[in-house]
Order: sequence, then structure tokens, then C-alpha cells
Amino acid sequence: MTIAIGTASWTDPTLIASKRFYPPGCTSAEARLRFYATQFPLVEVDSSYYAMPSASNSVLWAERTPAHFTFNIKAFRLFTGHQTDRTKLPKDIQAALPASDKKNLYYKDTPGEILRELWRRYIEAIEPLRKAGKLGAVHFQFAPWVVNNEDGRAHVEHCADVMEGFTLAAEFRHQSWFSDRARDATLGMERERGLVNVVVDEPNTSANSIPAVWETTNPSLALIRLHGRNHETWNIKDAASASSRFNYDYNDDELGELAGRIQGIAEKVERTHVVFNNNFEDQGQRNARSLIQILGASALQP
Repeated sequence: MTIAIGTASWTDPTLIASKRFYPPGCTSAEARLRFYATQFPLVEVDSSYYAMPSASNSVLWAERTPAHFTFNIKAFRLFTGHQTDRTKLPKDIQAALPASDKKNLYYKDTPGEILRELWRRYIEAIEPLRKAGKLGAVHFQFAPWVVNNEDGRAHVEHCADVMEGFTLAAEFRHQSWFSDRARDATLGMERERGLVNVVVDEPNTSANSIPAVWETTNPSLALIRLHGRNHETWNIKDAASASSRFNYDYNDDELGELAGRIQGIAEKVERTHVVFNNNFEDQGQRNARSLIQILGASALQP
């Protein structure tokens, strides 16, 4: 039973501004990643959601971390059905797009040859991590409007087809995937395709959130993402930073309860990843350290 614990991102602006995690003088990208890797064995790359990743960064990340370190990397937002600002695409791709007065682009409206080229570049960009043995899951956090219907299921399966050979994790953001009627079918699809069911801890009071489904669907990996339980900020508008949405500090009782569930699910798979996405200031890092202490010998040490 191997449980690796880490956080979503190591460079969130509010984390750096808090000055409570990185030691004095730890100001460069290289120094921050090297320090982070002395504290945790796992990190989630969030920047690859906002913009296409690069192979050169993947090479540097692999070089700057210990042999056992693992990166989970988020899928680019266009692939997960989110609206994507055209300016976030590579310049040559922008130039190749059909003319439009619309600022945002969606997957379904993107020409097939451009999609194929973006997928090719994305896979090429993360390949150095896989070659180094440091790539964990490629994390697909699907848009809230990717719902459990024929089109939604087809898109999820399409992503699995394109990235065959990688370990894909699926996180849904619409309740239709785990309604009482759909739950078993969703888990069945994930098992059939080898997708990792992402167990989430998050506010469950709106259509764009799902309940925690403590089930495994891939024998090699379980993934638990802890978003916090701040109902007031889950759908916050015009926040100063994306991390404001996840402003939540787990207390010891909550972490103790989660630890028991995590140990239970870890017994069913080869590896378990726990990612704290309550990335406002240093909340995730503090909570991750506390959970490592609670789990003791069960938690992989950095």
C-alpha cells in the first residue's frame, strides 16, 4: 500500500505571497521546485490546464526532482470541454484558426486537423516526464457542461482513445454522472476504459459538484482530490485569484476521518495519490503535512 500526498501547484501566487512555505531566498522556479520536492513526493501540474505545456519544462522538472518524485499533470482546458481563449493557443495555431469575432474557442468548434496537432504537441510535451518515470496520471477535469449524455460520454471515450497508453484520471463537474441512476454506469465505463475515478471532497450543493464516490476503477491507481468544503466560495465570481475559490483549512478531525477512508481505498490498488487543491496561501501544504503525520508509515515520505 503506497500513499503519496501532495498539493495542486507549487507556484500559486497566494502561496508565494504568504511567505510561509518557501524559505527565505527561495525565489527562482528551480529553487521552489527543488524545495517542494524535499517536502512532498507528489505534485499536480495545474499550469498545463491554462496553457499548453512544453517539453522543455518537462525536462527541467524531471531534472530538478528526486528519482521517486511524481507529477500528475492536468489536461489542457480545450480538451476537457472548457472555453479557451484563442490567445492561450500557440501563435501558429492561432493563425491557422478560421477567422471569428469570438474570443473563446470550444472543442466542438475546432477544426479536426488543429485538434490532432494540439493533441500531438500535448503528448510530446509530457513525454519527457513519462520517459523519466515521473509521470503519474494525466488529469482530465471535465467542464460542468460535459454532462452524462451521449455527447458527454462520447467525448470522455474520445479522450481515452487519443491518450491510449497513458494513465488517465477523470474528474466530473456535473451531478448527472453520479446520480443514483447513473453511478454504476459511470463507474462501469471508467473500469472498462481503465480511467481512474477521481474521488473528490468538495461542497456538494450545486449542479457543478459531485459527491465523493469512494470507488476504484483502475487497479494501479486511486486519486483523491481535496478541494475544501467552502460552500460560499465554490461558485465565487470575479475572485482576485483562482485559489480564492478553494479557501478552506481542514481541521484535524476532518483530516482524521479522511485518513481512514484513504487507507481503506489504498488497500484496493497499487498506488494512491492524495492531492490537496485547497491552494489558497499555504493551506494545502499545511494540511498535506498534517495528513502525512496522521497516516504515519502508510504515507510515502519525500
